[in-house]
Amino acid sequence: MLGERVSRPSTLLEDVDALLRRAGAHAGELEALAVGVGPGSFTGTRIGLAAAQGLALALAIPAAGVSTLDALAAGAPQALAVIDAKRREIFVAGPRVLAPAELAFEPGTVLVGDGAVRYREVFEAAGAEVPPDGDEGHLPRARFHAALARDFGPAELVEPLYVRQPDAKASTG
Repeated sequence: MLGERVSRPSTLLEDVDALLRRAGAHAGELEALAVGVGPGSFTGTRIGLAAAQGLALALAIPAAGVSTLDALAAGAPQALAVIDAKRREIFVAGPRVLAPAELAFEPGTVLVGDGAVRYREVFEAAGAEVPPDGDEGHLPRARFHAALARDFGPAELVEPLYVRQPDAKASTG
């Protein structure tokens, strides 16, 4: 994996180039790419996946997709990964989507991820522990995506992990 976090989709490839330069590496030295496939923001997932597929195809290297929930969990062993699914919902292992109040856990369970931060009050009232916002455990780090990557193959076969149906529907007319 190339980096830890990209700030804006509009600078994604510039950020990749900067990360390679900072590491003293060149794109031609890459042997494979690991990419987060979700669940998460539809747009963010699609942009990240498209960029990784484009790079892998251009460099003729294999790619592998890794669940964002799995990467979060790898970065915070013993914690439950919770991603904000918007619409007052969260993504959790399964993967599945549910309302924050529907998440079942033992008192004292540590929750990590942007969903844990967003719904901190709900989870803490139910007995969960949520580390402070800004804690490293709340971000799906690239090093965990890389460590979890398996089944490398053609980049075009890496698929996004969607947990619910898309809002947009194909026109039948």
